Amino acid sequence: MILAIDTATRWTGLALHDGTAVIAEAGWRSINTQTIELSPAIAGLLKRADTDSGELKGIAVAIGPGSYTGLRVGLAVAKGIALAHQTPLLGVPTLDIVAAGFGALDGKLVIVAEAGRTRVCAAVYRWNGRKGWQANAAPIIESWPNLLDTLADEPITFAGEITLDAAKQIRAANKAYRLATPAASTRRAGCLAEIGWQRLRKGQLDDVASLAPIYLKDPGGN
Repeated sequence: MILAIDTATRWTGLALHDGTAVIAEAGWRSINTQTIELSPAIAGLLKRADTDSGELKGIAVAIGPGSYTGLRVGLAVAKGIALAHQTPLLGVPTLDIVAAGFGALDGKLVIVAEAGRTRVCAAVYRWNGRKGWQANAAPIIESWPNLLDTLADEPITFAGEITLDAAKQIRAANKAYRLATPAASTRRAGCLAEIGWQRLRKGQLDDVASLAPIYLKDPGGN
């Protein structure tokens, strides 16, 4: 069984995956409450699955980009469990989790996560038939107007944490741009767990001591 922990933004997600199916999954919006909510929620999830942290084969954790506090909370809890039970740890980029929930689409996929002050963390993905969605480059942090100015006039699907105002900007920017549904845009811990399981099978483990969050620098210096 592998445990997935995602506290990268105000969306918190947990899941358990046994290698063949998602056994349990929970997701909810947290506003400055992840520190007190996370550990009890993990304990509840493990109890519902009739297992405990000592039986876990691995722990997958979202490592960013995302909020400074959220990432530290999730990574600290994941490392604590990993160290206590000598459990393999697998860090997964935040935006890759959303992309993993999509099948092949016409054109590119742009995944975003909230970054505060009307800015978003964003990455552009292309479909690779064998590997699925692969990021073109490292994520950036940018305002919506500046982000939209950098994109080509071609079919693009946007997914992730998109506000109503951002959705209006996307629709106004180009008729070839599409919005994923809110359900499809939700960052599922089940997808994080699946990515983690695949990496665990391949032996692609992270060092518990050195694994660190991915923080992006605001180009505007704000």
